[in-house]
Amino acid sequence: MESQHRKVEIDRNYDAFVRVLGSIIEDHRDQLALMRDGRIEGFYDTPRQALIAASEMFPDGRWSIQDVTDEPIDLGFWSHLAS
Repeated sequence: MESQHRKVEIDRNYDAFVRVLGSIIEDHRDQLALMRDGRIEGFYDTPRQALIAASEMFPDGRWSIQDVTDEPIDLGFWSHLAS
């Protein structure tokens, strides 16, 4: 059941990210957005920084990371690294 909750979180975060991408791309291009509950919780320059922040802020593993680029890509698999 936990994997189903994680998938719901990833899908919700991705949908929210796609909706705000146009408003954040100019200031955060090529950064990584850490997301939880459909909100961006922070921007990071490297995957390592994003992973450390995610594991410290959300030890339950309910988060995802999105690459801020012109073409949104679902990076939901990053959330599995926390478990």
